[in-house]
Amino acid sequence: MSKYIQNYIITNDAMDINYRLRPISVIMYFQDCFARYMTKNNLAAFDIADKDLYWVIAGFNIEFKDELPFWSEEIEVASWLSEVSKLKIYSDFELKHNGKIFASGDACSFILNSNTKRPHTTARLFDNIKTTEEYSLGEHKKFTLPDLKEEITSVVHQTNLSDIDFNNHVNNKSYLNLVETTADENFKNSHVLKKLSVKYNKESYLGDILTCIAYKTGASNSYFHKITKNNVSVCEVITRWEECSKRNKITDCNLAVRK
Repeated sequence: MSKYIQNYIITNDAMDINYRLRPISVIMYFQDCFARYMTKNNLAAFDIADKDLYWVIAGFNIEFKDELPFWSEEIEVASWLSEVSKLKIYSDFELKHNGKIFASGDACSFILNSNTKRPHTTARLFDNIKTTEEYSLGEHKKFTLPDLKEEITSVVHQTNLSDIDFNNHVNNKSYLNLVETTADENFKNSHVLKKLSVKYNKESYLGDILTCIAYKTGASNSYFHKITKNNVSVCEVITRWEECSKRNKITDCNLAVRK
């Protein structure tokens, strides 16, 4: 099996105030699809835990190509291994609605030894999984720090139980929730997210105090978000937006759901 495909119904906890799929919820569906794929190959988190191993994601990139679907609509998520080196695992993904791609991206992951916290070799673990050399974004790009112009705002958050995943670390989506709080509602109602690049630098835990600072960059409608713990960077995010007209959230959703 070179690609794994899973269908989902968009639930209310994944939608925004316009009843559409939240852009940052795309990572939730991708990660669930990828986890199911690895489960089929006996490489899920619970499969490798008894070997003192666990998964961590180093970063990902997403591009949004079309309007996001509404609550209760069905989407198709495809995930595949595009490249496996000695230590790095690259997975690509596409999300479709009515047969049309609305988001695509890639992710870089490692398998770590829980005792040493160092990357474990992929040798033998992935020998039976076929890679598909198909890159949803054309290539696997390296995260590059943009030119920063000025600080816009900052928010502080103390992690709680809702932020913690099964590895007892702050989950990936919680970092993006924090990033989203740096944009006010007027901006989010008049702009749509088109690109998202994330680099995870360190792990965070329950009770940690995280500070997210948002900066304007030299590129139009592009922002850099740095999340720190004790003044050390744990996560860095680049977002690129596009101006749009406001939508009639109730009418549009009713039309879509009643089709």
